[in-house]
This record gives sequence, C-alpha cells and structure tokens, in this order.
Amino acid sequence: MTRRTQWAPAAGDGPGSGDGASRPPRGRRREPGETAGRTASGAPADPAERARAICLRLLTGTARTRKQLAEALAKRDIPEEIADQVLSRFEEVGLIDDAAFAAAWVESRHHGRGLARRALAGELRTKGVDPALIDEAVERLDPDQERATARELVDRRLRGTRGLDRDKRLRRLAGMLARKGYSQGLALRVVREALEAEGEDTDDLGDLDD
Repeated sequence: MTRRTQWAPAAGDGPGSGDGASRPPRGRRREPGETAGRTASGAPADPAERARAICLRLLTGTARTRKQLAEALAKRDIPEEIADQVLSRFEEVGLIDDAAFAAAWVESRHHGRGLARRALAGELRTKGVDPALIDEAVERLDPDQERATARELVDRRLRGTRGLDRDKRLRRLAGMLARKGYSQGLALRVVREALEAEGEDTDDLGDLDD
C-alpha cells in the first residue's frame, strides 16, 4: 500500500501569502522627522490646523484682508471649504477686519505717500476689500486735507522744475499729481497756485475746473 505524502506549504506558498493577507496590515511608514499629527516639515497635518497656523503667521506684525489670506491658503492647497471656515472664525474673533484694514490703509498711504482717494480706492480693490467698505474708508479723507496734501507734494517738486518753461512745469507737476490719483482739475488748480506764488504769469490759462 502506497503511503500518501502530505506536503506542507512552503514559506511564501499558499493563499494570500504573496499579498500580505496572512499578516496584519501595516500603516504607512512615517517619513524621517515625521511625528503623529505633523508632517516631516513640522507643519500640522490637519488642514484646519495648517490653515490656522498659516493665517496666524501672516498676520504677525501686519494686518491683511480676508482675500489676501484666502489666496495664501489656496496656494498652500488648503481646501476651500476649510479655508472659509477658518477665515470666518478669524473674522468672528476680530483677527480679520477689512473695515479697520481699509481705514488704516487710507490713513497710512495718504500721509505717507500722498495718495488721493482715487488711488487709495484702487489699491483697496486689488486687496479684495468690499466696495462699501472702500467708500466708507476713502470718504473719511476730507477734501480740504486732500487739496492741502496735493499742494505739499507740488511744493516739494517745484524747485526741481525751475529753469523749465511754464507750460512744461505745469504738465510735469500736474502729471505727478495725476499719478497719485488726483483729478485733473484739482491738479491743475493746485499747480497754477504754486506757480503764481513764484511769480509766474498764469492769466492766459483761464479757469481750470474739474
């Protein structure tokens, strides 16, 4: 009688031996320097935590608008829904305040750079401030203050135009004011006053209205 020989499966043979089914599944190996809850770079792994960390870092030392922060989060691949939640929470606690940002921007840029309301409104639009908040901020700039600032700007540049003919001085100084957002009429009137104060004859220029 022939005895049957029973063969035991060799190591690596048998069902599931090649696909790891015979052993408990293992999780993804961590990268060097990676710890639970954080990436290898040390940043939080949770998108909401990363979004908060990014916003806090960007807000350190300088105010930013909601749009600026939203763009920064998008560049760092934060999901839009999570970004909206984090930004809304920051608004609730006052860390994002576009109205205060706009008011401070107008104050700083007008007194620091001599920008007029038109230029200031344009800058705030590029930063994503709501049009109603822009109007509110620029309306705080008194027209008399705007005119006084325009005159100061002209007086600073007036000496550098001496030696040029009157019309060239007029165009150069008015152009400087126009680039800062002043209306053509206001720019021409302010420059005319400055030239008259130096003894230039401007009678032939007529009335310079907006």
